[in-house]
Amino acid sequence: MYGDNVTEERPREIGDRLLMAESIGNCEELTKEYIPKKQEILREYDISIRFLSVGCIVKVGCKEIPFRRVSDAMEELNKYVENPYDETKKWNILFDSAE
Repeated sequence: MYGDNVTEERPREIGDRLLMAESIGNCEELTKEYIPKKQEILREYDISIRFLSVGCIVKVGCKEIPFRRVSDAMEELNKYVENPYDETKKWNILFDSAE
């Protein structure tokens, strides 16, 4: 079908999109990292706080993080609520380095 007539163009594949984008000059737009909206990230995991005789444990999803002082936990929790994307990346690096 395409072998007989070399001037006939083959159908475009999904993988051709990057090549097409490079040829028209907007390759950066296709390679940007997807960042979900703040509300999407906050709805993704349940957050709970368990207060202890000294400090507390904050549970986000399946991760439990102990804090010696409740004020430290609230400070970190406020940072997470303000910017969940960057804070999640920061905490994941800490969790991965501890394993």
